[in-house]
Amino acid sequence: MADTRNIILELLGQLGSSREAREYLQRFSTVDSYQFAVVKVGGGVLADELEQLASALTFLRHVGLFPIVLHGAGPQLNKALEEAGVDSEVVDGMRVTTPEVMAVARPVIYEQNMRLTEALEAKGTTCRSLLHGVFEADYLSPGKYGLVGDVVRVHKDSLRSAVNAGALPIVACMGESRSGQVMNINADVAARALVLAVEPYKVIFLTPTGGLLDDKDRIISSINLSTDYDELMQQEWVHSGMRLKLVQIKYLLDQLPGSTSVSITSATGLTKELFTHTGAGTLIRKGEGFSSLTQLTEENQHEIAQLLPRCFDRELDPGYFDQLKLQRLIWSDSRRAAAVIANGHDAIPYMDKFAVTPTARGEGLATALWHQIRKIFPKLYWRAKLNNPINDWYHRQADISMRAGDWRVFSYGFSLEEMQPLAEDALGREESWLPLPEVEEGPDE
Repeated sequence: MADTRNIILELLGQLGSSREAREYLQRFSTVDSYQFAVVKVGGGVLADELEQLASALTFLRHVGLFPIVLHGAGPQLNKALEEAGVDSEVVDGMRVTTPEVMAVARPVIYEQNMRLTEALEAKGTTCRSLLHGVFEADYLSPGKYGLVGDVVRVHKDSLRSAVNAGALPIVACMGESRSGQVMNINADVAARALVLAVEPYKVIFLTPTGGLLDDKDRIISSINLSTDYDELMQQEWVHSGMRLKLVQIKYLLDQLPGSTSVSITSATGLTKELFTHTGAGTLIRKGEGFSSLTQLTEENQHEIAQLLPRCFDRELDPGYFDQLKLQRLIWSDSRRAAAVIANGHDAIPYMDKFAVTPTARGEGLATALWHQIRKIFPKLYWRAKLNNPINDWYHRQADISMRAGDWRVFSYGFSLEEMQPLAEDALGREESWLPLPEVEEGPDE
């Protein structure tokens, strides 16, 4: 298992960096195995990405992670009902489940559960099919929805038993009343109940789109609900399914520990979403607020002097604050992320430091901080060493970038003609870090 784990880590390193992969794995490994993640898989993913899904879940199993997998079967059930000539009605997003519909639904759901378990077992991944016994339900409204259940209790023993036995739990969206009546449970209702009962570190929705899309059909990389939610809900392009999903996710995260996050991604993007800072989908967190200052007290300076070395693994020059001509300090409420904006050429804002602690990377905090910067500064320039690991991310935020020596200068809001003096200013700035200690070379052998 140890050899397999190392091989998998090397493969994950190809998605980002091996350091990132190990960092995330260490973080995930501190969580109770059965509380690592709840993964909701839509029927469309089972139809079109079964092989990729099985591969991604097998990856997780090989590095010692045990997600609880909950699956639906909507498209498959639609097709089966049509072929059987059974009328099906959807009211308020719920499939009205008559006895005739249930007679078709049960075998379809069983079949999809079996397809996923067989795909996993074919890759050597032990899993346990949990068709019944997880969701205790009562009638949601028998006169309106028929045999549709509302979850009144989640029985977690079977989930823990599977994980303790080294198996992935594969849960179907079906429940039973206390008297034994089998009920159809809406996949979103089942997912919400399961998440609230388990309180996982990660909540993952696998969808064909691979994430939430903006008005130009681009995946939104991260959403910080504390700062972005109200603004998003005012956008005309946030409607229908996306609006409902945001409301439901906010409802979930408001009731869960602050460390919990929701990822919306595809089966093919699952490992990259989990093990790299850039991700491969939409990361949604409850998040935190930001504050800004235009002047620093001694206490502020002390806090920043502690934060920056933690973020850059370098010692700050003791004279840093004496030389700093501050325009604004923007930092998160948790003091795990900060941006230091200084006076640049002709008092134009220059980003002197963009800092996120190692433990906060991959949480979407950097993107949330960047949104705050863009709200305040319509124009900005900054520099970064050529070997800076987040230069790819900087490229995506910048309009212009230019290389000079060991540095790359970035900006947004400026023309190429305006950039010349700004680049000269950026490149001419003194280092704010103490020199790295020289490594003494041993005697030649």
